[in-house]
Amino acid sequence: MERAEKHEFVTSFNTELANTGVVVVAHYAGLSVAQMTALRASVRQAGGTVKVAKNRLIKLALQGTDLEHISDLFQGPTVLVYSDDPVAAPKAAVDFAKANEKFAILGGALGTTNLNPDGVKSLASMPSLDELRAKLVGMIQTPASRIAQVVNAPAGQLARVFGAYAKKDEAA
Repeated sequence: MERAEKHEFVTSFNTELANTGVVVVAHYAGLSVAQMTALRASVRQAGGTVKVAKNRLIKLALQGTDLEHISDLFQGPTVLVYSDDPVAAPKAAVDFAKANEKFAILGGALGTTNLNPDGVKSLASMPSLDELRAKLVGMIQTPASRIAQVVNAPAGQLARVFGAYAKKDEAA
C-alpha cells in the first residue's frame, strides 16, 4: 500500500468506526483461509463486518472516535468484528470462538464502554434487536387477542344456551 492509499483507508475506516455500535477485537493466528471465510460469512449473515488490517492503521483510524480507548488491544495478529446492532457482532464472534480455539477474543467496545472478553460474552448472550422486537410485538398482540376472546365469549355462551333449549324442545 502506498502512503496515499493508507491515508484514504484510515479516513474511510475512521468514519466507518465512528458510525458503528459495537466492536470486538480478537486474535486470529493459526486460522486457515477457509476458517476466516467462514467467520466473514457468519458475521455478514448476522449483519456485521470483519476487518483485518495493520494494527498501526487501525490505531490511526480509531483516533477521534468514541472507540479510541481500545487501541491497546491491537498487538499481534488482530481482527475487528463490528456491527451497528450491539448484539450481532459479539454473538457471531463468540459463536465462532466456541467452534475454533485459535480464535481468541481480546475485548471490545460498546460506544465509550470498554468490554473485556467476559463482557463480550455476556453481550453475546443477550437477545438481538430483532428478537426483542418480536417479543414486544407478541406482548402487544396478546392483550388484544384476549380482549377479542372476552368480547366473543358472551355471544358463544348465548348460542350454547339457545342450542340447549332447542334440543330440549325437540326431545319434549
